[in-house]
Amino acid sequence: MRIVFLYGPVGAGKLTVGRELARLTGLPLFHNHFVVDAVGAVFDFGSEPFIRLREAFWLQTFAEAARAGRSLIFTFAPEATVDPGFPARVQAAVEPFGGVVTFIALAVSPEEQERRIVQPSRAAFGKLQSVDLLRRLRAEFDASLAAMPPADLTIDTEACSPPQAAERIAAHLAQR
Repeated sequence: MRIVFLYGPVGAGKLTVGRELARLTGLPLFHNHFVVDAVGAVFDFGSEPFIRLREAFWLQTFAEAARAGRSLIFTFAPEATVDPGFPARVQAAVEPFGGVVTFIALAVSPEEQERRIVQPSRAAFGKLQSVDLLRRLRAEFDASLAAMPPADLTIDTEACSPPQAAERIAAHLAQR
């Protein structure tokens, strides 16, 4: 069992690449906003109950997938309301069942990030669409990214299309 843990900054293309990777590999895509949106329907983003429930849902899903031997793709945007120890807890949740976590970092320049976040498609999951807010939060986002474990593979999503990124990830996974 493997969790393909796609992470990167806002607007890096995690969901788009994740969808391509799911299409290519047949693995289910567990987009982080599935849980964010569900918990956010009841509790305000960043509130204590929101933070606790979001992580509990994520970790329980990973543990159950590992128990069932079900690999998956997970998209994740590191940010200040997620404890920096979360990736280690993901590993700890799946390892007892023989699961492994492969960290794939997606990168994008700040200029391209600002261009991408205003795209109307981002509204479907209530994603950040404000350039001003992004600029105000950029230092926090960068600190959260810096706290992530080293990536097994890093892809510049400006240098390749989503299908090309997915192909690179699938090739990397096949080598492991």
